Amino acid sequence: MKSCFRVVAAALVAAFLFPIATIVNAAYPDRPVRVIVVFPPGGSNDVTARIVFNKMPDIVGQQFVIENRGGAAGSIGAAVVAQSRPDGYTLMVQSTTHIANAFMYKGKLPYDTLKGFIGLTPLARQVAMLVVHPSMPVKSIKELVALAKTRPGEILYGSSGLGSYVHLNMAMFTSTSGTKMIHVPYKGGGPLSIAMIAGEVQVTASTVGSIYRHVKAGKMRGLGVTSAERLKQFPDVPAISEVFPGYEFTAWVGSFVPAGTPPEIVQKLNADLKKALADPGVAKQLTNLTLDPMYMTTDQFAARLKSDYVRYEGLMKEIGVIK
Repeated sequence: MKSCFRVVAAALVAAFLFPIATIVNAAYPDRPVRVIVVFPPGGSNDVTARIVFNKMPDIVGQQFVIENRGGAAGSIGAAVVAQSRPDGYTLMVQSTTHIANAFMYKGKLPYDTLKGFIGLTPLARQVAMLVVHPSMPVKSIKELVALAKTRPGEILYGSSGLGSYVHLNMAMFTSTSGTKMIHVPYKGGGPLSIAMIAGEVQVTASTVGSIYRHVKAGKMRGLGVTSAERLKQFPDVPAISEVFPGYEFTAWVGSFVPAGTPPEIVQKLNADLKKALADPGVAKQLTNLTLDPMYMTTDQFAARLKSDYVRYEGLMKEIGVIK
């Protein structure tokens, strides 16, 4: 009798412990999901997020609501996500700047860059374009370098924040070219573009996705791209490597959830984002802005994050951004 009672009791305990989590996760998502883009509207992170997550309701049947939380190269928004409940209802969209922030704000971040989040997947590859304000009397990389060398410390270059992909691109370019320009950081790609068009700064190396229409409209003049090859969308703009052999610096925009998010939800989001990125309409929108769709499994993305961490530390030391 006692043996029978133990079996029944064990079965009841298992019934209460196991199915609850299974049922909760199986129903996910049963309400709108918040997607925090850690930069202001208008930059490549924002553009990528809106294109990809606008497709998600068709796949999962719930809205994914974009919320911009810019500031401190994305670390302010990242802190909000890190402190959010790990239930799959708060996601983050951030770029490789997330890795750079670990070094730019070392000891000051309220989260651990690698341990505080789970990477779902990259969403798109980022390529930057070296551009100048149309009033600048240069039409090539060589002319810009020559001008900068005759005016050391006079030309202003803008970035989307300290340690951002744009900042590192410009730091790498000035280091490679042996020029000296003054850095002016802004709170994201959108504000940077406004400043460039207004002539507040004369040079930048912004992600192509965030300045595409401005270059096409003649509000910025493209001099070179940071990919190893020319872009089909801008065939007349050379790769910087054509002037400085071996020069290449591309990055990614990715999606994350807070550490502790249930594995079932993590894998479901990864699978759903894979479907969104494979959608022909989404892929076309991204590709037209040179934001090539980029999918990885969670294990692949975790490995990429670790390798980028090592690479960025070395790069930032090499170009003098950190000691």
